[in-house]
Amino acid sequence: MKTIPQLPVIGMDIAKNVFQIHAVDPETGEIERIKLKRVKVAEFFANRQRSLVAIEACGGAHHWARTLSAHGHQVKLLPAKHVKAFVLRDKTDARDAQAIWVAAQQPHIREVPVKSEQQQACLALHRMRAQLMKVRIMQTNALRGLLYEFGIALPEGHRILLQRVNEELARAEDKLPGVVTQSVLEQLARVDQLQEDIDRIDKRLAALGKQNQQMLALQTVPGIGPLTATALVSSAANINTFDTGRQFAAWLGLTPRQTGTGGKIRQLGLSKRGDAYVRTLLMHGARAVIARSVQSAWVQSLLARRPYNVVVAALANKLARTAWAVLTKGKAFDQAKWSRVEVATL
Repeated sequence: MKTIPQLPVIGMDIAKNVFQIHAVDPETGEIERIKLKRVKVAEFFANRQRSLVAIEACGGAHHWARTLSAHGHQVKLLPAKHVKAFVLRDKTDARDAQAIWVAAQQPHIREVPVKSEQQQACLALHRMRAQLMKVRIMQTNALRGLLYEFGIALPEGHRILLQRVNEELARAEDKLPGVVTQSVLEQLARVDQLQEDIDRIDKRLAALGKQNQQMLALQTVPGIGPLTATALVSSAANINTFDTGRQFAAWLGLTPRQTGTGGKIRQLGLSKRGDAYVRTLLMHGARAVIARSVQSAWVQSLLARRPYNVVVAALANKLARTAWAVLTKGKAFDQAKWSRVEVATL
């Protein structure tokens, strides 16, 4: 029986300008510690024998993974929190590279799939949109607080605030200083501009969702729209790395944490590990399904015996498992099967 030769392992700590390399010669045991300028990294690996290059999954890691793969190397991205456990004593770039080298050889550490440029572009749009949403909320909350100082109480919520604010300003025209009214109108114009920017990104994401078959398939699942579909497919770069739907749900932090001793295991609240943004989208989708599923026996049964937020988390877990099934099996979503599962889980 032939044995497959093992590739030499290289640990690389990436940075903005200076990269640190850690490698051990498999024959002599000689340790290599090399510092490289950013512009020399590609040239270094182009002249290096094929190796397993381990990189911490951080900013720029996916770009370098694609670059080194093009030079024939096998790249392994490692979660940063798992690498941290192997850093000994004081933290330096050299020790970080050594810790990456050690962590790369641990079989229990699951590697991070390398994202394509299209997946990263899609996630970049999501990050921009999330930032714009955050700024918009800050602007409207500031307006609500400032006008409250002059006796104008505006309701919570972005849409209803914009519907009521002009009416309230007109009523308080006599008691509200003119400079404040003018500044509030200018801030409302900024909020409108932010909303236009958000709408443009939404259209781009919707267009991306129509160009990808996996994203289109996910949008047939109740509670999953263009935002959730594009975020799910782009975040889970290789869905086949998950053996079951439960693994996928656990990766998103939608399964309970466990603690145990003496043979007794207790289940706690949601682990909330993984991508908080994608998990939040699934939670919102679950709330939408619950709000529109008045006749759903499964949802009604859960609501009768469990708190509302627990039902939302349970349905978000179910959405994640359904998404995994649709993506891995390559079959269209079956509404009849979904309904049968709801009845069977009573």
